[in-house]
Amino acid sequence: MTRSNPLKPQTQRIVVRRKPQLTPVVPVTGSWKIAYADYMTAMMAFFLVMWLLSLVPKSDLAAIAEYFRMPLMEAVRGGGSVGEFSGTPIPGGDPAIIPHPLPARGDVLSPSEERDAARLESLKSELDSLIESDPVLEEYRPQLLLDMTPDGLRVQIVDQQNRPMFATGSARMQPDMSIVLRALAPVFNRLPNAITLAGHTDAIQYATGEREYSNWELSADRANAARKELVAGGMDEVKVKQVLGLSSSVSLIKDNPDAAVNRRISIVVLNQRAERRIDEQAHAGDSAAQLERILKQNAPARITPPDGPVSSENTAMPPL
Repeated sequence: MTRSNPLKPQTQRIVVRRKPQLTPVVPVTGSWKIAYADYMTAMMAFFLVMWLLSLVPKSDLAAIAEYFRMPLMEAVRGGGSVGEFSGTPIPGGDPAIIPHPLPARGDVLSPSEERDAARLESLKSELDSLIESDPVLEEYRPQLLLDMTPDGLRVQIVDQQNRPMFATGSARMQPDMSIVLRALAPVFNRLPNAITLAGHTDAIQYATGEREYSNWELSADRANAARKELVAGGMDEVKVKQVLGLSSSVSLIKDNPDAAVNRRISIVVLNQRAERRIDEQAHAGDSAAQLERILKQNAPARITPPDGPVSSENTAMPPL
């Protein structure tokens, strides 16, 4: 029988109990729904584009493909095949009430032309601010249309049935219209750009038709009346490059040529390229040889006797 030695220290077993660490459970949320919704939206947009392209005529598909191949800046400037087809390639869209032609193809602006374009954009912003701050112009705001065209900044003052610019069938301007033009004159005068003015009428003809005083004369007289008001408002006379009367040949609403908004005055602040083109068209064909031939044709005829030298006594002007 063994006995424990009371002098020997007894070792005690220590048992450590540790609770197992469980992996934290991530709470299930609906974040996957957002990603799934984005995916479905993208797929819907893709199939919508495919469906629209199936409606485009095959002749226009090449132009659309060429547009997306171009760099962004070239596309903005109208390069490539942007202007090869007119109108919207997607059926069902209503055309814009105000014509807004695309820039010419292959345009590369020089540094001076880029500065000129920036000036016109600044002028547009200035006119927008002026219209908002001036009480009279603010009242006419629905009749003032501003847009950029390939020729420059176009300001159109359209007629309304209850607020006409001119007396009916006349070039006599209403007082409010005169105030509007005189308010715009100093703004136009601050830029070196020239301007053109065009008068437009509706398609309602005079009783005499086109034989006597017609919409052609009326539109030209109204454009010239607008020119006079701009000059009276402080604009320099030499800034006017052209004054045109276009009658009803260019309507804002082609489906309703008798509409009041077709009666309007269109003022275009020309950019450098448009002004240069107008000058070139005006002087097209001018040459020294042509001028010499015209002078010879209009020179007084010389009568030469059958024999003998020509002297001052036997040279006479032909009878008139």
